Amino acid sequence: MISAPPRRPTLHEIAAAGDRLATWLPRTPLLQVDLGRADQRIFLKLETLSPIGAFKVRPALNALLSRDAETLRHGVATVSSGNMAYGMAWAARALGIPMAAYMYADAPRTKIDGVRRLGGEVRFVSHETWWRYITGVEQPDIDELLVNPVTDQAVLAGNGTIGVEIVEDLPEVDCVLTPYGGGGMTTGVASAIKALRPHARIFAVEDENAAPVTAALAAGRIVEIKTRPSFIKSIGGPSLVPALWPLANQLIDGAIAVSLEQVTEAMRLLFSSAKVVAEGAGAASVAAALRSEQMTGNIVCVISGGNIDAGAYAQVLAGAIPAA
Repeated sequence: MISAPPRRPTLHEIAAAGDRLATWLPRTPLLQVDLGRADQRIFLKLETLSPIGAFKVRPALNALLSRDAETLRHGVATVSSGNMAYGMAWAARALGIPMAAYMYADAPRTKIDGVRRLGGEVRFVSHETWWRYITGVEQPDIDELLVNPVTDQAVLAGNGTIGVEIVEDLPEVDCVLTPYGGGGMTTGVASAIKALRPHARIFAVEDENAAPVTAALAAGRIVEIKTRPSFIKSIGGPSLVPALWPLANQLIDGAIAVSLEQVTEAMRLLFSSAKVVAEGAGAASVAAALRSEQMTGNIVCVISGGNIDAGAYAQVLAGAIPAA
């Protein structure tokens, strides 16, 4: 069955998702921090304080709560580099549903272990197969409900709850920076922000070693890019998810590619200034805010997750860049 293309979630859909999630998840805080720029008021949306240490529990749980029992009778599966698998494992365990995740073997160990610890099954596939599953070019032959981590409509609405909370806590928000992996979080957040505060700007942040948004904006179309290995596993890729890009492109105001040096500097700064542990993708938004002279006013950096292997994080704090 060919799924309908994703569409912009409405405020009603996002509010309904928020109502579902409120019973299960604590609201994550918006923390103001001083990172040394007088023309910036930087706020951190700390998705690191969710039950799994990352925002993905929102879309995962909303995707399950939006389905009926018959649809879920065989369980649920998803495709993930880590945090969506972790979030889906948490949600499935909470609801008593069998769960499996398609991951690649060099995904962060902390995320693989987290899925297994919550009772989920990890099914390793190659990077190429994983990407075909993400983009919908191919699907595994399974009985479980397969929830696409990027294009599923309930996933987008669940991600939108982040945007609603940002505007509720900071009505005068001027700019929101979101790490861009598949684009589901950026699109969901932007859908809410643009509906509630139309003049606020939304930027996609990516690793310069794999920056398909920057390339697509420059070319005016999706392009295949050459990627370089990086310790940041949750953002970037060889191209964009075709089904989502037209929608994401309508909602974002631009893209910012950051270097590994800038990301690791931001990780150290978050730790020293706010005692926040962020993985590479989670700190990328702060790296983008600090590198751009045009980023002024009330800036919200979505700190998407803090699930980084302890050894890699120790290297970052010591001033190094972890190996890919």
